[in-house]
Amino acid sequence: MRSTYYYGKQTKPIDIERVKLKALIRQVFNESKQSAGTRTIIAMLWNEHRIRLTRYLAAKLMKQMGLVSCQLKSHKYKHADQAHRTHDNILDRRFSPNAPNQVWTGDVTYVRIKGGWCYLAVVLDLFARRVVGFSVSDSPNSLLTSSALQMAYHTRLKPSGVLFHSDQGSHYTSEKFADAIADCEGMKQSMSRRGNCWDNAPTERFFRSFKTEWMPKGGYEDIAEASSAISDYIWGYYQTVRPHSFNNYLSPAEKERRYFNQNLLSGVLN
Repeated sequence: MRSTYYYGKQTKPIDIERVKLKALIRQVFNESKQSAGTRTIIAMLWNEHRIRLTRYLAAKLMKQMGLVSCQLKSHKYKHADQAHRTHDNILDRRFSPNAPNQVWTGDVTYVRIKGGWCYLAVVLDLFARRVVGFSVSDSPNSLLTSSALQMAYHTRLKPSGVLFHSDQGSHYTSEKFADAIADCEGMKQSMSRRGNCWDNAPTERFFRSFKTEWMPKGGYEDIAEASSAISDYIWGYYQTVRPHSFNNYLSPAEKERRYFNQNLLSGVLN
């Protein structure tokens, strides 16, 4: 009886593969600054390590390790009470171009810092939801939006004929920003209907992702710390690591890489 008793008290053998899997889950969870949920964890494990995981198992293991996404509940956009459609709304919510450098969108958001705010302007290429330009300033003016556009234009090697879409904020309707548009070869400008954020939803979603996944609830100490954190998020996480549902859970950089590789191969074969 004693031998049976002690046999029952023996510890079960350690499942080494399960330990390794948990370690990888914790690694990708920490890479997301504790923002990744089960879908994102699954996509990151597949993209980075070619490990397939069910949502049930991912949720179970995350629960065992006490890993809880810090993301806020999704924000529901409100429709404008009265939609004033303008002739300038060329994009008209066609958010799925079939190649890079066809449609860029821009917007400005506030970022909390100690004692006030600073402002972030971004330019998003809608093909892969990739950030191609951004700028941070203590004022939400035309210099801020023009700087973001200029960064995008030069980073993308001066593409021709891009459609740029934004809201009707004064930093996009000003003469200074019109000059910045004119400096980009063949660029056309499109604008949302006044008061209707659905007309620029992909850019709004990027801001929501940054604020829920990366920005501390209390904000940053100063504009320098905010700028550094924004750069880390865009270059170190959002572009190259973070899976995006629009891209079938590929990162923006990976979706673009596959597009260019496929087109290069097609050119060689043809």
